[in-house]
Amino acid sequence: MMDMTVALTALVLAAPVMLAVALLILLTDGGPAVFSHTRVGFNGKRFACYKFRTMVANSERVLADYLASNPEAAKEWEQNWKFKNDPRITFLGHILRKSSLDELPQLINVLRGEMSCVGPRPVVPDELQRYGSCAIDYLKTRPGLTGLWQVTGRDAMDYPSRVSIDSRYVREWSLWADVVILVRTVFAVMKFDRAS
Repeated sequence: MMDMTVALTALVLAAPVMLAVALLILLTDGGPAVFSHTRVGFNGKRFACYKFRTMVANSERVLADYLASNPEAAKEWEQNWKFKNDPRITFLGHILRKSSLDELPQLINVLRGEMSCVGPRPVVPDELQRYGSCAIDYLKTRPGLTGLWQVTGRDAMDYPSRVSIDSRYVREWSLWADVVILVRTVFAVMKFDRAS
């Protein structure tokens, strides 16, 4: 019930911002403003996770070419599933990611019951294999729009630490912790600091 109330309130308040972001994406890069990507949810159920598009339209091809021509980048991708300087991200995409505005469409996922306001980071099916024994914890709950990892300096963390934090969140869950994470998320977004 808390998820629905928070998500609906946030969606109403964020609607003008979301409309502006969608228009900016269309005007600066063309193509669709929102994209969906398959993620793993509660009990392993897959769902379409929505985000504002922050990458070039042909991002899969750009990724394949970049990995094929850059062994160091391929190693970084294998270890972290992300790049420090991702060549696929647009100028506007950098701003949206830094401010976390790219994740606002996930409020729809929360309203659909596929995600929670707070929970582990939503992962793609292939990535869940990297969770090892922690995958059991991940599958016990719905992934979150925000979470412990997101408010604990996420950009400075290696992949095993991210997994450990998500797992710890599930094992030590409390309503109070969720409230604290939500408040910290609001302040991080207001400071334009994704890693706060």
